[in-house]
Amino acid sequence: MAAMLRKKTTFYVNARAIIERETPQGTEVLLQRRQKRGQPQRLEFPGGQLEPYEGILDALKREVREETGLKVTQLLDGTNRTANDAPGGEVECLTPSFVYQTTRGPVDSVGFFFRVRAAGELTQRGDGAGGHEWLALAELCRRFETQPDGFDWLTQGALRFYLRGKEA
Repeated sequence: MAAMLRKKTTFYVNARAIIERETPQGTEVLLQRRQKRGQPQRLEFPGGQLEPYEGILDALKREVREETGLKVTQLLDGTNRTANDAPGGEVECLTPSFVYQTTRGPVDSVGFFFRVRAAGELTQRGDGAGGHEWLALAELCRRFETQPDGFDWLTQGALRFYLRGKEA
């Protein structure tokens, strides 16, 4: 009976990119500011929702292009991707860099993060995003330690995981 009384919640599936580039000073990571009406303009990683039946990697590439203008050129951790096309449907299996699930908060979601390289010209303003900023790992660590509220809540969780054991 309790299951029948539960409020139906929208559930989101996302693909997100940690775009890295190498410079003479070391690794830099691209962040952007969310620019959607009614939402705080905090730093976040590019990415967003999968469309129905859209492949995870296709969604990742689309979201990066829409929000940054860049084209994903390399998956840094590999994916071990396989696809099985059977009479009942097609199934894609792959390995992301890491996975997240929200267990409390304003949205119910699960998502896949991929460390990538990308090329092209960075846009000034993409789909709901702007203020793109390349940050050296040391600066990213410093900012995250001193100004965690400058990052959106989901990105805070992702950064805790991503920065574990990183030499800045």
